[in-house]
Amino acid sequence: MMRLLVVDDEARIRELVAKYARHEGHQVKEAADGETAVALCRSEPFDMIVLDVMMPGMDGFATCQKIRTFTDTPVLMLSARGEEFDRIRGFEAGVDDYVCKPFSPKELMLRIAAIAKRASGGAEGAKKDIYTSGELTVDFTGRLVYVKGEPVDLSPKEYDLLFYMVKNRGIALSRERLITTVWGYDFFGDERTLDTHIKLLRRQLGDCAGLITTLRGVGYRFEDR
Repeated sequence: MMRLLVVDDEARIRELVAKYARHEGHQVKEAADGETAVALCRSEPFDMIVLDVMMPGMDGFATCQKIRTFTDTPVLMLSARGEEFDRIRGFEAGVDDYVCKPFSPKELMLRIAAIAKRASGGAEGAKKDIYTSGELTVDFTGRLVYVKGEPVDLSPKEYDLLFYMVKNRGIALSRERLITTVWGYDFFGDERTLDTHIKLLRRQLGDCAGLITTLRGVGYRFEDR
């Protein structure tokens, strides 16, 4: 059971998500705008936030950025717009997944469950595990990334993607393998989601972006230099 916060200015959308979430055994609170959502997140804990993009006042992107200043609660964003630009804005704001409207409530519940499963993966008993390649340092245990000694702030999915690629450095990784491993077998999106994350990850790595090589028609490979 999780505590969900459903944020959407359309009451019918909130009611639909809440209905299916409660059927799955989750507790649900609702908010009709970003300001209310931020206030609720400050006053009580949630395990997941389902957040709409197009809202009056503070939109979903701004709301997510505000929430990210004080909590790393997973955020699943809903939007009627599916263009790459909007997905990039969402991931840059710190969302964990992006679902386009209209959506299947059952698919939405599966995505919520998949995000929760990944978020709950602990590091109990883990030994210190650090990888260094030139100006890049990856601390798997601390979930930290440094470029030229400076910390790099990655989104949860960017961390997962980089960590998996580094762990499998020198190996050609197909798009299907990356999606299945990083997003899970129940992922319902397409390869554009992976390519968008790779683009954002390279941007964050700056001078170390070249360590991720594109394999045309196949996928990607992390170069061990």
